[in-house]
Parts: sequence; structure tokens; C-alpha cells
Amino acid sequence: MLYNKILKPIADFCCALVGLILIAPVFIVITILLAIANAGKPFYTQLRTGKKDVVFRIIKFRSMNNKCDASGDLLPDAKRLTPVGKFIRKTSLDELPQLLNILKGDMSFIGPRPLLPEYVPLYSAEQRKRSDIKPGISGWAQVNGRNAISWEKKFELDVWYVNHQSFLLDLKILFLTVKKVFVSEGISAQGEATTTKFKGTKK
Repeated sequence: MLYNKILKPIADFCCALVGLILIAPVFIVITILLAIANAGKPFYTQLRTGKKDVVFRIIKFRSMNNKCDASGDLLPDAKRLTPVGKFIRKTSLDELPQLLNILKGDMSFIGPRPLLPEYVPLYSAEQRKRSDIKPGISGWAQVNGRNAISWEKKFELDVWYVNHQSFLLDLKILFLTVKKVFVSEGISAQGEATTTKFKGTKK
């Protein structure tokens, strides 16, 4: 399809480049604040899976510190969220560095969220279809519940998007994403600072 294979990748690259230029002052301020809050470490990188489960390194603003308990284990997410980290997560500003991933071709603006490589063996045949396209900063699952819905529902919505992606649908998701940011919906799963780990779908 012309849009999915040609127009969307070109639009992703151009918008990411212009976006980085326009938000440069905000980017710099957040970097400085997080460097102060996180002992000089404003960014967080992690291996994620992209199209066809190819592994890449995602980059985000670091919203949590690395404080550990007496045994040396990391404290729960909720206890490691810094005040500035809580703000950037609530406003989704922690996602801004992923514009660099879009420029590199790892991601798109719209698509299923990139997940951990360890989840790949746990997918069902149907869930694996979410990897047929590039992952996105936002997506159909993000605007329909984000972290407040079950993993199974997220995968169902991701696969639906893969089968129905279009320019008009992406435009709808973009507008709904802006709305979600302003009302701060679905940021966390119940009782969690972010979300729970995926452990596979019960057969």
C-alpha cells in the first residue's frame, strides 16, 4: 500500500526532524532537570523489539532513579519515580527522545508499542502479527486504555490496527493521543506506577 510503505516512512522522518528542531529548548531544559534529579543520568535506554522482532535500543527520558533496598534490589517503580519524572510521565514528555528512534528508522509515530525481547516467545500466533509493522510512540492500544487495560486487550487492539492501518486512522490516533496527554488517562495499571510484566496468555 502506497501510504504504509512509502508516504508514512517519509512523513515520519520529516516530522521527527522538524519536531526535534522545534522542541530543542524544551528538550535541553528537561535534560538538565533530569540530570540533576537522577545523578547525571537524564536518559534511559533499553532493548526493545521492532518490525519482524528485530531488536533495537529505545531511548527515553529517565523518569525513575536507580535506588535499591538493603539487599541491593531495585525499589518498586512507584518509589523510584522522581517528582520531575512523575511530571514528564504524566505529560508523556518522557517519550520525546524517541524522535531519534524514528529518525534512525526503528520506529514510527503511530504503531504498536515496542516491547521487551523477552516477551517474543510468549506471543500467540495472533499476537505475533503486531510485529508485522514498525512500533510507534503512540498507537491504537495507547488511545484505548494504554496501561490501564490488560495485555490481552492491548494485543487485540494492536493486531486490529495492523489489519486496518490507514492515513485517516493514523490521523485519528494522533488527535486522540493529544487528548489523552491533556487528561492524563491510562498512564498506569491499577496499583502500579507503569504496568505489569507480560507473562503470556493463558490457553
